[in-house]
Amino acid sequence: MHLKSSLLLAAACALGAGAAHAQTTGLDLAKNKACMACHQVEARRVGPPLKSVAERYAGQGDAMVDYLAGKIRGGGRGAWGAVPMPAQTQVSQEDARSLAEWILSLAPPRQ
Repeated sequence: MHLKSSLLLAAACALGAGAAHAQTTGLDLAKNKACMACHQVEARRVGPPLKSVAERYAGQGDAMVDYLAGKIRGGGRGAWGAVPMPAQTQVSQEDARSLAEWILSLAPPRQ
């Protein structure tokens, strides 16, 4: 019984560490790709807070990852106000997808 509890605790710690690592990697990527020049995680800057983006598009599956990755690379206008988001063509498709996955991970769990 003690071994089973220890294994469950180790698995939970490993999952938690993985989630923490993914968020650090996502934030690092966002900083590296200059996303944070216009966005913050929790507060409005030029663009909407990334948590607000996550909350708006949460729970819509893999298609939403592709949609957001496309918005990152292609830009957008009108969804969050008058200021358009310029295309970020310097961001690779793979990095845009990683950023979109990270942004969506910022949404609070649905209850």
